[in-house]
Order: sequence, then structure tokens, then C-alpha cells
Amino acid sequence: MGLVGVLVVLVTLELVARFELLPARWFPPVTVVFGALIELLPTGDLWADVGRTLQGWALGLGLAAGLAVPLGLLIGSVEPAYRACRAVIEFLRPIPSVALIPAAVLLFGIGTGMKVFLVAFAAFWPILFQAVYGVQDVSPGVKETARAYGLGPLARFGRVVLPSTLAYVATGLRISSAIALILAVTAELVVGAAGLGRAIVTAQTAAQVPRMYALIAVTGILGWLLSTGFHAVEARLLHWHPAQRKEVLA
Repeated sequence: MGLVGVLVVLVTLELVARFELLPARWFPPVTVVFGALIELLPTGDLWADVGRTLQGWALGLGLAAGLAVPLGLLIGSVEPAYRACRAVIEFLRPIPSVALIPAAVLLFGIGTGMKVFLVAFAAFWPILFQAVYGVQDVSPGVKETARAYGLGPLARFGRVVLPSTLAYVATGLRISSAIALILAVTAELVVGAAGLGRAIVTAQTAAQVPRMYALIAVTGILGWLLSTGFHAVEARLLHWHPAQRKEVLA
């Protein structure tokens, strides 16, 4: 059904453009956009832009995960740590990442560092909260059973809490993956950092409308591939987890 839905949308957009229900100059037919996409695929510029966007995405997401996972495990496990960090988290979390663009440009310029900072800030929160919820969702009865078998605090954490939390962390990574790509492209659009975002703006400025839509399509396809990849890895590595078994049964 997913493929049928995509085809219906594409045919609808093609008909809207052919019958000029929207200005033809700014809304070309899907077939014209597809032709522009075919022309882009063999060019080195496209793949260089994809690589630059993915670089900012990967570095920012990796930095966010490296900070959020251990902090989330700590906050979720130690109640005083949760209370101590709660005010800071509630202050920083609502700040939109795009609002930090001016500060990021001043601190890091318009290069990769700026993108990594913005991506990491946006991707940090879903991973952090999923890690916290994962730790707190472990059944007290399971912990008591482990304690009854003589497992110490570190052993209980490593053998009970951490495995139960992995699915939550994986979900946080999958959510943050999409957010990270959005922020990477947004930074390129707004600031002009190298990548797909800047390529889209360049095509729009040059009135290369089919090329602009083709680049937007590339961005969407890239996001879909990343999301699908995370789903596949999650299902492969965590097939033993109850959350995965429930998802398969559903």
C-alpha cells in the first residue's frame, strides 16, 4: 500500500502541473523533475553535497549519542542526579535549534563545526529521554529478583538494566536520526554551509526550478533510507527484545 500511495501522490502532482492548477513556472510536472534528477545523478557535485550533509549528520548524531546515552543512564539510575539536572534540562530542551544558528555561526563559522553543533543539540534530547525512560521502566520486581540471586549493583545494571534499556536507546537514535538530517539541511539552507541545503538554495536563486525540486527529492529519499536503515539494524540487533517481538506480532 505504501508504493500505491506514493504513485497516487506522484500522478496527482503530475496532473496538477499539466493542467496548470498551480503556476507552471514554479511547479513543473513530476516527469520534468524526474528528468532533472536523472541529469544530476551522474554528476560529482550531487554526491559531494550528499557527502557533506551526511558528514554533518553523522558527526552531530554521534556526538549527541556519546553524550546523551551515558548521561541518560546516570540520570535514570540515580534519583539525586535526576533532581539535580531536571531544572537545567527543562530550561535547555525547549530552545529551538534554529534559534542557536547565530551563536553557532559566531562560535564555529559556517563550516562543518556549526552543523555538528546544531545537529548534536537537536538530536541530544530524544536520546537522553529515551535512555532515562528505559532505565526507569525496568520492573522493580526484576531488580529484586536479581538482588535475591546475589547480583551486586554493577552486575544488576549490566545484566538487567542495560539490556532492557537498549530498545529505548535505539528508538531515541532512530528519532534523532531524522531530526539530525533536518537540522543539517536547515543549517545549509539558512547559513549557506556546503551541502544539499545550499545546493537547493543555489538552484532556487538561479531559477532552476526542476533541479531545485530534484534536490529536495534527493533529501527526502536520503531521509527515508536512513530511517529504513535504522529500522533494519534495530530489528536485527534487538530481535530478542520484547519490544521488537511485539512490533513483529503487530
